[in-house]
Amino acid sequence: MHEERSLSFAKTYAKKLKDILPAQLFKIAIQAKVGGKIIAREDIKALRKDVTAKLYGGDITRRMKLLERQKKGKKEMRMLGNVPVNSEVFLKLLKTN
Repeated sequence: MHEERSLSFAKTYAKKLKDILPAQLFKIAIQAKVGGKIIAREDIKALRKDVTAKLYGGDITRRMKLLERQKKGKKEMRMLGNVPVNSEVFLKLLKTN
């Protein structure tokens, strides 16, 4: 397809893919590229578990320790994480034209 049309096409498909893919425990970036240039980008936010639910007051440092540990885990998951994209996602993406 022509380069001028590819920009709108990439934006719509990135948005559709963002809506179809399930959320993971880490942040996901969906990017569309033409050649070496990124022309569209969408981000899927990470799911958050409530790690402070078991706390019932007390010292604030315990809460901060748990949130810091969660942040480190999310960073590690983002580096190692794989997003499973099954055939149903592709079928939904193609059907919603």
